[in-house]
Amino acid sequence: MSRYVVELSYKGTGYDGWQVQKNTSNTIQRVVNEKLSMLLQEQVTVMASGRTDSGVHARQNFAHFDTSKKLAASFLRRLNFLLPVDIAVRNVFTVGDNFNARFDAISRTYEYLICYNKNPFLTEFSSFYPYSELSAEKLNEAAGYLKSQRDFAAFSKKRTHVKTTFCNITEAHWKSDPSRNVLHFTISADRFLRGMVRAVVATS
Repeated sequence: MSRYVVELSYKGTGYDGWQVQKNTSNTIQRVVNEKLSMLLQEQVTVMASGRTDSGVHARQNFAHFDTSKKLAASFLRRLNFLLPVDIAVRNVFTVGDNFNARFDAISRTYEYLICYNKNPFLTEFSSFYPYSELSAEKLNEAAGYLKSQRDFAAFSKKRTHVKTTFCNITEAHWKSDPSRNVLHFTISADRFLRGMVRAVVATS
């Protein structure tokens, strides 16, 4: 068996999140598992570096999988042909047998976009806020406190079955973009709890 990593990007609008779930078959992981298994003619399961929630997009995510097959030069082209238009595989490379996309990831970054004007081209990628503009300066003052905190249990959904609620936030920054009339939020950490980023943005 060999272990490979695929670099993925996807639009999460039409899915119930990344992870395979008992109550729905409409997840990105299930689709990728299915198409990989079809292409390689054996059962394949991918594990991603991050498990995005329902409706969340990924510009870049990584997932590893094991297979007994040798990947052909046409692997990427054939896999992308099988995948739906809202899921793309950009790259594939070999890793060691002990590599784990989830536990070996050292940093994760989320971005949020708040749009002050109704924009049909940003509807699926931003939150519409038709009120007076928010102060990036005050939001950054609040965001600064996040980097000094460690326990984020208050920002996590219940019954998440994690061993610790401690996270190390390395970046939390709001930036105004007058040219597009939007407000952009970036947050990076070694790990995030379930629902944590949405809760942070909502309480800012």
